[in-house]
Amino acid sequence: MNIRTLVKRVVPVSLFQTIEPYGHLAEAVLIESLNGFPAKGLKIIGVTGTNGKTSTCYFIHRMLHEAGYKVGLMTTVGYGVGDDIMPQIEHMTTVSVPELVSRIKAMRAKGIEWLVLETTSHALAQHRVWGVPYEIAVMTNVTHEHLDYHKTFERYRDAKRRLFQQANVNRNGLRVGVINADDASAKLFASDIQFPLLYGINGGELLAKDITLKPTFVSYRAVKGELEFKIKCRLPGSFNVYNSLAAVAVGIVLGLTKDQIEYGITALEGVEGRMTTIDEGQDFSVIVDFAHTPDSFEKLFKDIRPAVKKQLIVVFGSAGRRDVAKRSAQGKLAGRYADIVIVTEEDDRDVEGNQIMNQIASGAESEGKKRDKNLFLVHDRTDAINFALNQAKTGDTVMLLGKGHEKTIERADGEHPWNEIETVRQLLRG
Repeated sequence: MNIRTLVKRVVPVSLFQTIEPYGHLAEAVLIESLNGFPAKGLKIIGVTGTNGKTSTCYFIHRMLHEAGYKVGLMTTVGYGVGDDIMPQIEHMTTVSVPELVSRIKAMRAKGIEWLVLETTSHALAQHRVWGVPYEIAVMTNVTHEHLDYHKTFERYRDAKRRLFQQANVNRNGLRVGVINADDASAKLFASDIQFPLLYGINGGELLAKDITLKPTFVSYRAVKGELEFKIKCRLPGSFNVYNSLAAVAVGIVLGLTKDQIEYGITALEGVEGRMTTIDEGQDFSVIVDFAHTPDSFEKLFKDIRPAVKKQLIVVFGSAGRRDVAKRSAQGKLAGRYADIVIVTEEDDRDVEGNQIMNQIASGAESEGKKRDKNLFLVHDRTDAINFALNQAKTGDTVMLLGKGHEKTIERADGEHPWNEIETVRQLLRG
């Protein structure tokens, strides 16, 4: 009998939910204890932040793998050991306690020494990673997100700080914090850890200099004192300067060589649903990305707009039962940067889809967009994508945002299979 079956028989699932977040803590204590704390003795790198967590995890994992480390990976997009990465099916980043423990046990059986674990504010606030001995904590950034759950920005930020506080009391490792110096919360995070290493473009001990942004890559010099690295990152966008620079910082902390760090960053060819280009022979560009917050929208649009030859067409929605305030902000940014805005479903759940779309549209309208002229509301996501592709002409760029790698879409009647990249390919093939 596996542990999940045993727990279901012994403890009603509803009990844990009723006394949340301490229900999750009780669940974690029980399941970790019954399984002998499978993460004990592993060297675990936790990555938290609003945006960039997944890509940063992939950079770190690839760098360590190429350097010869036996390393596991658990992220929003995929999980596994070495080159054997399975797609993440669950509609969450840090999975439930039973699944987390089960996966760590399976990875440990394959001989991993290191684990790169994407860690969310929800998981930290709910004690779902209790018993996980973090040795290096990484913060990418903290911006407006998940206030439906945390209620205030301060509570959201402080939930993420727990990763650093948890790493600080760990007696099994390095207890180092890698922190984005250009983030407004950097000093707070640095105060939570014994040995902070700050990275950034505008400040920090590790600096990115002489940055070159191209449609298919970014390059820069990473400088820390007398150390210097020539970095070429095959994931485009200024945000990937930060994501890859965080991985460089981890490499420095672990004492990797210059060649190991430089090669490790370049070795990552891409991350599913992160600036993924779809080419089926069409004469316009199509890009799929997971961007779903105002901050990620602004960074993405600022980078992509100068590279767009003609029209920028953007398709996106906003999730139901999530932060309502961000919807109009997303619409406003899309209205400001895009020529055509197409609003659709993301994960409506049990929230009325037209309500969500109208909240987004109000933001786009504040930037001068007009309905049925350059602002369209098409609820069915497949129809919305097809509409966008039919609108596109030679030299245009179509961006599909919010779903990225996800394999389901949540509607009022439950989860339905979804694959954004494959949907686009099929529509382009006709």
